Amino acid sequence: MKNKTPGYRRKEIIWSLLFIAPPILGFLIFSLTPLITSFGLSFMSWDMFTPAKFTGTENFQYMFADEKFYKSLFNTVFLLLGVPIGMMISMMLAILMNRSLKGISIFRTIYYIPVISPIIAVSLLWQWLLNFDYGIINEFIWNIFGIQGPNWLGDPNWVKPSFIIMGLWGGVGGNMVLYLAGLQGIPSSYYEAAQVDGASRWHQFKHITLPLLSPIHFYVVVMGVIGTFQSFSQMYILAADGGPEYSGATIVYYIFQEAFKYFNMGYASAVAWVLGILIFILTLFQFRISKRWVYQD
Repeated sequence: MKNKTPGYRRKEIIWSLLFIAPPILGFLIFSLTPLITSFGLSFMSWDMFTPAKFTGTENFQYMFADEKFYKSLFNTVFLLLGVPIGMMISMMLAILMNRSLKGISIFRTIYYIPVISPIIAVSLLWQWLLNFDYGIINEFIWNIFGIQGPNWLGDPNWVKPSFIIMGLWGGVGGNMVLYLAGLQGIPSSYYEAAQVDGASRWHQFKHITLPLLSPIHFYVVVMGVIGTFQSFSQMYILAADGGPEYSGATIVYYIFQEAFKYFNMGYASAVAWVLGILIFILTLFQFRISKRWVYQD
């Protein structure tokens, strides 16, 4: 005899398929299809107005000979300096915020506000703050030290540090919340036992706090590296046409410029795939070495 599925069971299967259909269709239409299309375009020359022409590996050959590609890649890697700096600042803020003081929640909220602020509004704010002639930062430097501040967005040597400062202001609040959650998850008995053994505050921080926060360190590093390689909005607003001597262009800005300014869609797809492979390799490397330093309770 054939096994027949009960009617109520068939209804459950149908309803389950209906519930999982939207995300699956969304992935197929908006993620997988563009991914496959961009891979095919990376081997073609296409300007959106004429039929695509197969060119083989010509896009990749041009990429590795283009000075702007290496310049934008260097700029992006330089911005990675903000990741460890942001980690240290976020962790220090979390330690300061991890106290049962009156009104401490107000300070936590203040530090988190930049995280939820629109990136366009934040970029315009910093464009005003970093202005060479009348920006608040240069006014502060002049009033305190009596010297003219740098041309933050007009000097090739100061454009990338400007982006790092802006990124720190906007990102430490989110990481602070993560570190704060990690600190509050450490059992107080560890510190009490260390105090009984005569451990100083520094040794408690070094041998208890830092190791037990290692999963947070790992998450912040991975997401920080990925986020830095995907940075675009600030550069688009603050560094017109890549900034002076192309010092403000990141790799994503370079892709955007090639795709929507010069309409080199095939070439932009090739650069995007190289970027995706680079991010994948870096992330995989971080996961591999995490076994050596991430503490698993």
